[in-house]
Amino acid sequence: MMMTTIDTTPLPENSRVAIIAGGGVLPFELASGLAGKGQKLTVLRILGEATADFSAFSTRDIALEAICDLVPMLKRDNITHAVFAGGISKRPDFRSVKFGVALIPLAWRAARAFLRGDDALLGTLVGYVESRGVKVLGAHQILRELLVPEAALTRRKPTKRESASIMAGLTAARAIGALDIGQAAIVIGERAVAIEGAEGTAAMIARVGELKATGRIPPAAGGVLVKCPKPGQEQRIDLPAIGPETVAAAAAAGLTGIAVEAGAALVLSAAETISSADEAGLFIVGVRP
Repeated sequence: MMMTTIDTTPLPENSRVAIIAGGGVLPFELASGLAGKGQKLTVLRILGEATADFSAFSTRDIALEAICDLVPMLKRDNITHAVFAGGISKRPDFRSVKFGVALIPLAWRAARAFLRGDDALLGTLVGYVESRGVKVLGAHQILRELLVPEAALTRRKPTKRESASIMAGLTAARAIGALDIGQAAIVIGERAVAIEGAEGTAAMIARVGELKATGRIPPAAGGVLVKCPKPGQEQRIDLPAIGPETVAAAAAAGLTGIAVEAGAALVLSAAETISSADEAGLFIVGVRP
């Protein structure tokens, strides 16, 4: 199994950054981290998606259906680098997007990419923004400390049996990732009992909890959540991530630990995530394939 190679080229000096903010804590962590370094930044809140309080920062709002206005907005603010961060709960309705004559080629590319899946759609968006002179960076290039190291982050470490589950989980997650299905699997023993689909990680974990509650899976069977990037995915937008909510969901489902690919996944609200896992008796570990 090949290890994922992640570009960690840092943000150049004298950059002006825009954070295109979806839901969750990642956009706020990035904004706070950049501001703490004295970096000039603007937050573009995606309407109906961004959930954090960005009142301490320079902000603008943009609707998903107005995504064609993104580059002009970036240019007006003299933005040199953009970071897409946070979750998007729904795809834009392309029937409502006003592309204009100049952007008809983009409309065709977006439509084709939509049919091919998330990776193609994200790649099309990144390519369009960069073709207009704005460099797109990943969250990990802004705050490298978000990347999970090759180590156990918690007091508890995986057992030999759980380590075997982790390797099986990486194999399963890579397999579904190659089909652009998801980035995660839950393994008991060396058997994948759940894989992530369009519903997301939280729903997958909850599904395992339901299977235990109905006796389809023995309640005391445990289980390990494993997350890794899809092979060949656009790394600057959609690296797998874990946070306090992941730990809470895993504990509620009776899982015993969480493993992610070291150097290729993000840990959000790290102190809270780790302390929550310690309190629940779960392990969190970064591993190499």
